[in-house]
Amino acid sequence: MRAGIVILPEDRWWAAEPKWRAAEEYGFDHAWTYDHLGWRSLVDGPWFSAVPTLTAAAMVTSRIRLGTFVASPVARHPVPFARELITLDDVSDGRFVLGVGAGVDSTNYDAQVLDAPDLTPRQRADRFTEFVESLDGLLMTDRFDFEGEYYTAKAARNLPGTVQRPRLPFVVAANGPRTMTLAARFGAGWATTGRGGTTLDEWWQGIAELCRVFDERLDAAGRERASIHRYLSLDAAPVFSLSSLDAFRDAVDRAAALGFTDVIVHWPRSSGPYEGRESVLEKVVEDVLPTLPEA
Repeated sequence: MRAGIVILPEDRWWAAEPKWRAAEEYGFDHAWTYDHLGWRSLVDGPWFSAVPTLTAAAMVTSRIRLGTFVASPVARHPVPFARELITLDDVSDGRFVLGVGAGVDSTNYDAQVLDAPDLTPRQRADRFTEFVESLDGLLMTDRFDFEGEYYTAKAARNLPGTVQRPRLPFVVAANGPRTMTLAARFGAGWATTGRGGTTLDEWWQGIAELCRVFDERLDAAGRERASIHRYLSLDAAPVFSLSSLDAFRDAVDRAAALGFTDVIVHWPRSSGPYEGRESVLEKVVEDVLPTLPEA
């Protein structure tokens, strides 16, 4: 099993840089940041842009894979975004992973601040499908044409293309049947946050059901179940995964039993979301990461 960590883009670079360096030194396999204009209860505080943050992180690391967790169509147009992704993939020497999702959270701040239309769940899924399909084409094909309900591209150029071939990998966040189908079609990985729940057992029961549905989507798409990485955001659970060493061990064991190849946690914050102690993170790095089961 591989482990990744999310570093929220809220610190000035002099404070953020040591975290990105440490993520690699600690032995994490991948490190991520949120791609939002603002996020939930943190919209009144400092917040930085994902792509420049990841570009800076690429310059101070050499091994760890870097990604968005997750980019969405709410504030992105695929044509200029594809150019940013090609650049980031180049700067990181092929270490970039595109985490992509439909872009809805409990406050939907990005859509509110842009005064975007209030879409139905079906419309959001339609837009997300167009977003992923067009990014796939833009990153793989020079002079790419695309015409949909939400996006249009006319002979869009992509030279020199991505370092990774045929394109950089997509990790598609999906908790519903339609978006899972999209993950099965285009994803090198599938990411999930679960279906919610007030207790840990309820949350894990929901995760197990999502795994079953995703297996069905892979079978329908004609893909081998072992051909795609499975990412679980442990901190979507009712208990923060780094609240204690035992909490992290338990979460990893449950994730492995369900077939997840990758788990993702958040760097502990001093207050608010993901509040915790960095001493627990250090104990996890020392005692648990070296013993993670094989994926």
